[in-house]
Amino acid sequence: MALLLDLTPLRASPPFRRLVIGLGVSNLGSQLTVVAVGLQVYAITGSTLSVGVLGICALVPLVLLGLYGGALVDAHDRRRVALASSLGLWVVTMALALQAWLHVDSVLLLYALVAVQSAGFAINNPARTSIIPRLVEPRLLPAANVLTTIETNVALTVGPLLGAVLVAVWDFGPAYTVDAVLFTFALWALWRLPDLPPLTADGTAPDRSGRRGLASIVEGLHYLATRPNVRMTFVVDLIAMVFAMPRVLFPAVGVLFLGGGATTTGLLSAAYAVGAVLAGVFSGGLVALRRQGQVITGAILAFGASVAAFGAVLVVVGRHQPGPVLVGALVVAMVFLALAGGSDSVSSVFRQTILQSATPDHMRGRLQGVFIVVVAGGPRLGDLVLGAESSWVGEGWAAVLGGLTCMVVLALVVSRERNFLRYDALHPTP
Repeated sequence: MALLLDLTPLRASPPFRRLVIGLGVSNLGSQLTVVAVGLQVYAITGSTLSVGVLGICALVPLVLLGLYGGALVDAHDRRRVALASSLGLWVVTMALALQAWLHVDSVLLLYALVAVQSAGFAINNPARTSIIPRLVEPRLLPAANVLTTIETNVALTVGPLLGAVLVAVWDFGPAYTVDAVLFTFALWALWRLPDLPPLTADGTAPDRSGRRGLASIVEGLHYLATRPNVRMTFVVDLIAMVFAMPRVLFPAVGVLFLGGGATTTGLLSAAYAVGAVLAGVFSGGLVALRRQGQVITGAILAFGASVAAFGAVLVVVGRHQPGPVLVGALVVAMVFLALAGGSDSVSSVFRQTILQSATPDHMRGRLQGVFIVVVAGGPRLGDLVLGAESSWVGEGWAAVLGGLTCMVVLALVVSRERNFLRYDALHPTP
């Protein structure tokens, strides 16, 4: 059985190869801008709260427009929707660069641009992810999703570092300008795609008469409610993110448990991302597995166990505001977080694969819209849950209880949906 990631989709589909390259490069720029905007808001206001408001400005449009964006994708040619929304995102990036070069220094303008950018992403992301199943064979979807997951995690790791360096060396204007240049790679990849109108199972265009706007969204939600395997891909992700996503604990861990402050917070975040990348790099044997529901269940159980083990490290160390960094404990904590990140990455790949394989093409946009809402909202709700738990029992026990709760709730839910465990990639059933 192969160990390293399967590159067959890149060789078999030139359009997919161009899309991976284009989006991979542009994603670096997007993550660069996330950091640069935060740094600029802080430079203007000196307020961490003002930086935090950026998250609300990004989240609200994403959640509100995620479902509509999916409906829009299912009503029009996916290439054209993706290209039009990408052009809109590129214009926003150019506006960010322009305001920085002109030294406008308006926090409200930055909030507005981030909100518009997030609204564009709510349309762009369902379009891009709905395109992938049209570019590669069904048997290659797991490997294709591994490749897109790796590029996302690399961007999440390298992009913020690149953004911080560019701002420190050159200032905000050049940083945003670099993002605008990198974004042209995505425009190039989307421009080179063939036309991709939504299709029914028999290869014809779906009848969209009478099902527009809200009615189209309701149709997609009704479809999801009646397809247990597809629905479970969202349910199990919410279980993991709401009960056990540990990122909200990282700042306190650096100050109160392991020492190192912000540096330790960065290392813990990086460990999670590195684990996700390594899981993709060594995924060669996984992508051929047929029982993908079992793989997802096992991955989320491993995620819960890893988070609980991370919490156990904190419980053993104790809350005592250490001076120097506790190197040994930090290394162990990073190992468990890397395992959590890797498990989350495996779950993400196969959840996306089931969603793409078991959903008819003319419904994929709307379900990808639901996916955006779940992926955006779940971790934020998880921040609230674990943040509240930490105020009651401390950060260490919050992670332990969160990980264990994730495992127990997952086992209970899966026991009621046994068909999910029997899901066969060769015979995908929604």
